[in-house]
Amino acid sequence: MKTIRLREGKEKSLLRRHPWIFESAIARGGGDAGETVRVEAADGRFLAWAAFSPASRIRARAWSFDEGQRIDAAFLRERLARAIAARERLPIASDALRLVHGEADGLPGLVVDRYGDTLVAQFGAAGSERWKQPLADALLDLTGLDRLYERSDASVRGLEGLPEATGWLRGGGPTGLTITEHGWRLTLDVATGHKTGYYLDQRDSRRLFADTVARLGSRRVLNCYSYTGGFTVAALAGMRAAGVRDGRVTSVDSSGPALARVQAHVALNGFDPAGSDCLDADVNATLRRFAAEGRRFDAIVLDPPKFAPTAAHAERAARAYKDINRLALGLLEPGGVLFTYSCSGGIAPDLFHKIVAGAGIDAGVDGYIVQRTGAAPDHPMTICFPEGEYLKGLVVMRKT
Repeated sequence: MKTIRLREGKEKSLLRRHPWIFESAIARGGGDAGETVRVEAADGRFLAWAAFSPASRIRARAWSFDEGQRIDAAFLRERLARAIAARERLPIASDALRLVHGEADGLPGLVVDRYGDTLVAQFGAAGSERWKQPLADALLDLTGLDRLYERSDASVRGLEGLPEATGWLRGGGPTGLTITEHGWRLTLDVATGHKTGYYLDQRDSRRLFADTVARLGSRRVLNCYSYTGGFTVAALAGMRAAGVRDGRVTSVDSSGPALARVQAHVALNGFDPAGSDCLDADVNATLRRFAAEGRRFDAIVLDPPKFAPTAAHAERAARAYKDINRLALGLLEPGGVLFTYSCSGGIAPDLFHKIVAGAGIDAGVDGYIVQRTGAAPDHPMTICFPEGEYLKGLVVMRKT
């Protein structure tokens, strides 16, 4: 077994069971891509078994902190079984969910989502890549399914020195699927959709948005960065529940195909197409135009793409987040609500709060923070791995 020895004092994070070992922490040693290595402190004490990644700044990711543990197919199967069992204890109102969430489930670099009868996996680190075939076999055996699609096309693969890889790992057939969430029907394509096909992490926020629209009787709703319209369907469902007959939801996105799917989702769920407008446009420019036109909305969603993939991009991203939140708060009616999000790992929750606060000051708007939100519980953050908290949101009600 190959060994890596850490520099003096660099063992502290591993003693807290944090799974990442950065290049700068290593004094000597190494291994092949994805190979399991023994990690030792400067004095030779055992710290962890980890998957080595010679191309990444995160030079190794810990599998286990138990010196007696053997890292093999049986170990990985047990970790998968534990992750799947945990989801069975969660209240998930959908037939689509995340089964494995990387480091939080003790499987660094591996993400697995289930969409009905189909599994989709992303192998995002050298260790999970090395064990791809045993992991695929175990996933199908544990779930009883026979279709597994690979979506290893995220940018993190490049940081690991791995090429993109997509396609059927097991089984085959159509990649277009329909799922049910909170009783709503939504369609996706696991081959071309964002992430593994859809934003499952926002499931609970979509339900919360529907309930909020219903409670407030919102009639004018703006969904920015709408993608295929999950929040649009939620808003229309909320209006229906409140008996609002003259409501309208405006969805803005820069993807024509995504907006076409918005309208398909409106029809699929039995809503009047006349209550849904789609704008194929830049969100920032659209917000500025609406402000110039004096438009106002009762409820607004800001769910932008990742502006800051790492902390190094935080300053530039903060300016972008502040600008769109400033504009959105200015468009909000008194008593209206803003659901605003950041999925950037480089933007911490406290920084995001400060950004939104600064946006409010610049817009001359104050509001109550009604709720803080995050990813759905099948996308867990753990005590030892706070970096897992990538999605953070604020529900702000504008003061009257």
